[in-house]
Amino acid sequence: MQRYFISKEQVEGQVIRITGEDVHHITRVMRNKPGDMIICNTEDGNSALCKITGIHEEEVQAVIESWLDESVELPVEVSLAQGIPKGDKFEWIIQKGTELGAARFIPFAAERSVAKWDEQKFNKKAKRFNKIIKEASEQSHRNQIPELSDVMPLKTLIEESEAYTVKLFAYEEEAKGEVANTSSFAAVLDNLSDNDRILMVIGPEGGISVEEADHLKGAGFQAIRLGKRILRTETAALYALASISYHMEEFRYKG
Repeated sequence: MQRYFISKEQVEGQVIRITGEDVHHITRVMRNKPGDMIICNTEDGNSALCKITGIHEEEVQAVIESWLDESVELPVEVSLAQGIPKGDKFEWIIQKGTELGAARFIPFAAERSVAKWDEQKFNKKAKRFNKIIKEASEQSHRNQIPELSDVMPLKTLIEESEAYTVKLFAYEEEAKGEVANTSSFAAVLDNLSDNDRILMVIGPEGGISVEEADHLKGAGFQAIRLGKRILRTETAALYALASISYHMEEFRYKG
């Protein structure tokens, strides 16, 4: 059953009015008709089973049949701060990161980022990025759409980190070291609690520089390794999210 995200302005009592690109998706892609059922997600993360009652050129009307008692969100909030990568890698990261449960994506201008996004360039890309995030949220049956932040320099990112309970960054030098001398991601995961707010920093293709690592450590970030192998930037982001998801949703409650 297809899922759509709606704003509070689209809800009038038990009636929901769907507009914008979702109208095209409902009528042309899904070929829904009055009487068909869809799921609508509100801004506060609630989901409702709805019946389509009217289809018009610029609006689809539906009525709420029942509220669903469901949530697929991670028990922890994970924000992914991604050093700006080359090409379309960021699109891949936000799509798959949404499927894996990320709550927020923060592109940050790392020292070794080859791609440079100023405010104007990012604003041109943001519409497409947000569309990718929304569609991935619908596909993966998320209750909420992850937030996309503006591009941040490291200084601003460190200031933002004060709102988080767990602050981590993947550091290539950790993966090269001996096991006894590296920070254990597994130990971090073992100590997570429900409702923790996690900020995970992933460097661009060249990784986090020594100077950046020093600044992060000085701000209370813990350097971790993501396995013994050196991962591509897009792989590292998804490795971290998948590990958190597995540990908090599967391993912890396996019994």
